Amino acid sequence: MSATNISSVRRILAVLAIVALAVTGAALAGSSASAKPNQPNPPGNPDPPGQLIDLQLLGINDYHGHVKPDDAGQVAGVDAGGGEFLSTKLNELREGNKYSLTVAAGDLIGGSPAFSGLFHDEPSVETLNVMDLDVSGVGNHEFDEGVTELLRMQDGGCHPVDGCYFPDDPYAGADFQWLSANVVETATGETPLPPYWIERVKNVKVGFIGMTLEATDTLVAAAGIQGYDFLDEAETANALVPELQAQGVEAIVVLLHEGGSQTPPPGDVDACVGISGPIVDINNALDPAIDVMITGHTHLPYNCVLPDAAGNPRIVTSAYSYGRVVSEVNLVLDKRTHDVRRDLSTATNHVVTRDLTPDPAITSVIEKWQPLFDAGGNTPIGTITADINRGGIPTGSDRGVESPAGNLVADAQQWSTSANGADVAFMNPGGVRSDLTFAQSGTEGDGVVTFGEAFTFQPFGNTLKTFPMTGAQIVDALEEQCQPLGSSRPFLHLGVSDGFTYDLAKTITAGNCTSVTISNVELNGNPVGAADTLNVTVNSFLSDGGDNFGTFATIIGPKLDGGVDLEALTNYLNTFGPVAPPSTDRVNELP
Repeated sequence: MSATNISSVRRILAVLAIVALAVTGAALAGSSASAKPNQPNPPGNPDPPGQLIDLQLLGINDYHGHVKPDDAGQVAGVDAGGGEFLSTKLNELREGNKYSLTVAAGDLIGGSPAFSGLFHDEPSVETLNVMDLDVSGVGNHEFDEGVTELLRMQDGGCHPVDGCYFPDDPYAGADFQWLSANVVETATGETPLPPYWIERVKNVKVGFIGMTLEATDTLVAAAGIQGYDFLDEAETANALVPELQAQGVEAIVVLLHEGGSQTPPPGDVDACVGISGPIVDINNALDPAIDVMITGHTHLPYNCVLPDAAGNPRIVTSAYSYGRVVSEVNLVLDKRTHDVRRDLSTATNHVVTRDLTPDPAITSVIEKWQPLFDAGGNTPIGTITADINRGGIPTGSDRGVESPAGNLVADAQQWSTSANGADVAFMNPGGVRSDLTFAQSGTEGDGVVTFGEAFTFQPFGNTLKTFPMTGAQIVDALEEQCQPLGSSRPFLHLGVSDGFTYDLAKTITAGNCTSVTISNVELNGNPVGAADTLNVTVNSFLSDGGDNFGTFATIIGPKLDGGVDLEALTNYLNTFGPVAPPSTDRVNELP
């Protein structure tokens, strides 16, 4: 090589060395910034172009198979919700957003109207696939038919009993991923579904942890979840934070099926007034590395910014239920720190009004299933004289009050099991999922109740059980209406059959039931003493101790089978129709 060429090479190497030093310096500067996430740039040095990434998260919860707008309800007096309109709203919100993910916080299936529930919620999942849902945490209702059925809903395949509804087009499963971080097999500690899901947005990894509430095992039939444990929500998420960070994930979102409520409920959908309930304590206990919580379960809306354990702001949202609201979380991601810039991130809850154009893709799913539904769902099974409603305003919003709907179910169950000697029946309020309305829903005529309406009203298919209880045991069970401290709903008012009465005194303080007294218990006007014995009918959910009614589960001895609860209701309405709304004076609430 000539001296000239050697000289040229040396000059090139020198230049490359200078460039390498500059690059190394920049890298070290970037490393320093990464060690202090969310730190502002020095004065006079604004965020350089391209450093920040806008990621839109569209959150829903508690869809419960509301494919059609029937029974979806209203928001502030305006008709809202249902799959056709929810899908349109999601598409509308996505417009103009380069990066967008649609996420959910559980109860997408279960407790559904007949149009979806009659078919094991395959229609619900098919509509969510059309909506391009990406990922969801599990909720308690995902376990209504047990872990095995949940796995079928995820992976596809024909129902083990009912088979394929469309043999030439079998159920294909969910295109989105369910997550079950705090559900573990007792023997192995393994989760039935993945605990988390990671999505890369340019060079930033975003982690999603999905969970149901710890109390799920008190809310679903025990048979389907045997061999599984439901762990503490905050402890589970916190344990996963270092595992995610080891994979380079700093932006972390929790999809949690647990929630709270505003004061008074339901509150403005885009507000956070007097937020209370389990979600507050969970937020306080979560690792500050978790940036966002999208929540559900209480069927109530809120849009909050709550301080985490380090005092930094954390977005916490809930999108009502039945597709009535979408939570839009606009996350700002920093490409240097790979974390969320909470100071720049915002959230808005949007109402899904029914003046939108229904999404024709969802309409196509409805048209696919409509003939199967028409074959059975529109069959008249009885008549009523007026609306028979659940508790609260809007109806169904308060499970802590005596309701005509709950008492109707109790009446039907006591009558249906009278051959087993039933003296009284009790009904859990969460098992009644809609109101029976006098106005016709289709062409059946006013006052006519169809099988589909009855299924929507009481969809779980529990078995009735009749067994003897002493007066003291009955009082113990009634006292359990006062739920444990920290429960999402402080008091669960049991429906009670005609002829059984009692006095109730309770104290609700700061969203918790702190005291309860049951007195003056009577059956048909005759006092029931502590040692007296009555034959009591409840559904298998309560019989197994569901909703924290543990006394029913402690009863030793034979429990007579009384058939399926829905059959008891339909036979009752057919036999005694037209049925009037039962009175709500069976329980005398004392001041």
